[in-house]
Parts: sequence; C-alpha cells; structure tokens
Amino acid sequence: MDLRPKVPVNERIDENIAFMRKELGVGKSFDVIQIDVEYAERKMAFYLIDGLVKDTILHFIMGQLAKLEKEQLENEPLEQLLKKYIPYIEVETTDDLNSAVDTVLAGPTALLVDGVDKVIMIDARTYPVRGPEEPDIERVVRGSRDGFVETIVFNTALTRRRVRDRTLRMEYMQIGRRSKTDTAICYIEDIADPDTVKKLKASLSKIDTDALPMAEKTIEEFIAGRHWNPYPMVRYTERPDTAAAHLYEGHVILIVDGSPSVIITPTTFWHHLQHAEEYRNKPLIGAYLRLVRFIAVWASIFLLPLWYLFAANPELLPENLSFIGPNEEGQVPLLLQFLLAEVGIDLLRMAAIHTPSSLATALGLVAALMIGEVAIEVGLFINEVILYLAIVAIGTFATPSYEMGLANRIVRIILMLATAMFGAYGFAIGATLFIIILARLQSFGVPYLWPFIPFNARAFREVLVRAPIPLKDRRPRMLHPKDPDR
Repeated sequence: MDLRPKVPVNERIDENIAFMRKELGVGKSFDVIQIDVEYAERKMAFYLIDGLVKDTILHFIMGQLAKLEKEQLENEPLEQLLKKYIPYIEVETTDDLNSAVDTVLAGPTALLVDGVDKVIMIDARTYPVRGPEEPDIERVVRGSRDGFVETIVFNTALTRRRVRDRTLRMEYMQIGRRSKTDTAICYIEDIADPDTVKKLKASLSKIDTDALPMAEKTIEEFIAGRHWNPYPMVRYTERPDTAAAHLYEGHVILIVDGSPSVIITPTTFWHHLQHAEEYRNKPLIGAYLRLVRFIAVWASIFLLPLWYLFAANPELLPENLSFIGPNEEGQVPLLLQFLLAEVGIDLLRMAAIHTPSSLATALGLVAALMIGEVAIEVGLFINEVILYLAIVAIGTFATPSYEMGLANRIVRIILMLATAMFGAYGFAIGATLFIIILARLQSFGVPYLWPFIPFNARAFREVLVRAPIPLKDRRPRMLHPKDPDR
C-alpha cells in the first residue's frame, strides 16, 4: 500500500533531476548512479542501481542514442525515441516521478529527456542468482533436479516452462510500503476457481506493512491468519514440477521475490502428506510409499501418548501384549523422560542447522552419546523411551511438509500431557478435540480435512491410494465448487 501522492513529470529536466537526486539519494549511496548525457542537443539523465543493470544493454542503447541528430527529435521526441531509437523490448513510460523512483529501486533504468513530460523506463535488469539446484527437503530418486531460486523472474520462467497453457496468468503486485517486494499470483484462468483468486487478491491488497522481511512466510502471516494454530494453511514447495501439478489441479500459486519457496493455496491436511516420489514410481509402488508415509505420520502423533497410556496403566493391555510396557521403572519419571528427550531432539535439530558440514560427524557422535547408551547407563532414560522416541522422530522426518512435522510435534506433546494428567479419558478427549479442531479449519473456504470431513468417497480413495495418473480425469471437487465435472 503506497500513500505517496503523484508527482507529475515536468518538461524542464532540471526540476526532474532535482527530485530524482533527492529521492534516490544520489551522492549518498555509492550504488545509486546518475549519468548525465547530451544527445541530439538535448540534456538527458540515466538513473540506475549498480549491480542490477546489464551493462552491455545499457552501453548499446547509449551508443544508439549518441548517433542521433537534433532534427531527428524535433517532432514528437517521445514517440521517436520509443519506436525508433531505443532498440530494446522492455520499454515503457510513466508520468509519475514517485513511481519512477520506486521502479529504479526495483532494478530498471530511468531515462529523463529534456522537453519530454514522461520518464522512459528501460527494464534491463539482471540479478545475482544461484543455479536452480534440487531442493534439499524435496529430493527424489528420479525426476527433475531443478528448483526455484530467490529471483521471481527465474521462478516464473521455470513455472511457465512446464505450464504452456495459454490461460496461465501471472499477475504482478508490489507489497510493502518501503520494500516494494515483487509478488506474482499464478493460476490457470479457466481451471482455478475465480472466487479463490478474488479472495487471495483481496487479502494481498489489504497487507499494510513496511516490508516482507521473511518473504512468503510474512505473507502467510497476513493471508492465513489463525496465528495460534500450529498447522499450516498453505503449502510450500521449491520444486517447479510440484507447483505445475497443483496449477493443473486448480490451485493458485504465490511467488515472492527473494525466496526459493512458493506458496500453494488452498490446501488441505492431506496435501501436506504428498510427495513427488510417489508419482515417480509405478502406481502400486506409489500407493505403498504413501501408505508407509501415512503410518509414519500418524505414529509421530499418537504413538508416544498411546504407549505412555499403556505403560502407566498396564491393566489396559491384554496378556499377549504385556511386552509393550517398560521392563524397568528407571530413575526419572516416565513423562519427564519423554519431555527431556523431545527437547533434546529439538536441540539437536537446531544444532544441526548451525553446524558446519565439516563438523556434522562430530555432532552425530555427541548425539549418539547424549541420547544413547550413556543416557541409559546413568539411568536418565530407559530403553523403551529411546526406541519409541526414535520411531516417532523417523515419522516426523518422513513428513514431507516441514511445517506439518513441527505442528504434529506440538500436538504430540499436548496429547502426552493430557494422557499423563487424565489417563485414558485424557487421551480420548485430546484425540477427539484434535480431529474437531482440524475439521473446523478452512483454507480459503476449503475444509482442512476434506475429503474426510466432509466425506467424499471417491476423493478420499485417491487420498489414501495413489491412483494412476491417466485415470485422474477429473480435478479435485473442492477446488471447483460450482462445476463438479471439471
């Protein structure tokens, strides 16, 4: 949201130069460059940001302008420059100096011409950018190895490379009063639900903040709401093929400059459990992988509270399952053991993020000693706690969505505390409340647990079992409420 008033461009270039110098801080910032030139006996001035402009293109344009004669710009100089003498594709004009300043800060070059009441904007941008490498958290055995990067233009190109639909729309917005962060709303016009696109645009237009310091994550805070709900209302991906697949289903993609992650919306609980690896194998293998992943995810939520319930109340176990309980009590209360182990796992995860790769082996040895044999020997943990915590940790790491894995961890701890305080009633009530809360959530009008709640047999079958791709002749019903046969 920009509340700055419009400043019209004056035909006298000196007044325009004074405004641009002041607003851009020419002379105060070393990377803001003003180039004063005179072509065809007219004073001109270029404004650009060093490092964001392709020098070769700008040199070529200046070379062409240097060949001009006075007579060539006597009649309609703006039209002559745009149509004849500036040989470049991305050229436009603006009659607002404030807009020109904001555009220069985004990378394009501004050209002021004496006697012309508009600023010529030349989009000859270049950005420092890394190569499109495969994302670390979305790796596949087979499949493409490119991933989104931190530059919005590269990301839109990677998306359009896979979606060559003539109705693919990429609408541009700038968000942030000061940052003016480039944002693109991407959707296939005749597939996506128009109401969803309208809601997203309305939510973005209402964002009133200085900047987006965390890029797409800051936007999620504004458009998703429910700040105390740990579960993600949008899905993130760094894979162009995953983004393209969701576009074909009718989702809307949000690409934010400065981040390699794009936002997919609307999403349900089950979208966060999908992974590209399932679709890179035969349908039967993909269905098996999905089943294993579902078991791992549900185990990461319910296994520890359920085991604690049986360990604290062994009379609930039948005789042939009595081995599930602990063989010895240990020196530390069972609940405290689990809480200490949970905190220890999180400490190790945070330490791994900040540990240089050359020291990763040393960190692994420390972890093995801290939550391993030594901890058992001194009586801090019992064997069963280490075993079940390891299974739960594997289930957490097997969750494709990092945000979903963290949310499941919070729910697991809450269920553990409820079970410790109220026994079987605490576990049953906690699990029921967990399902009810998820069922009440919505992502841009789409129920979070759809198609389980509300139930849709056909759609839920495709959630549980990875169907063959040729058989997916209908798109998800929840994305097309007005046209179920699309």
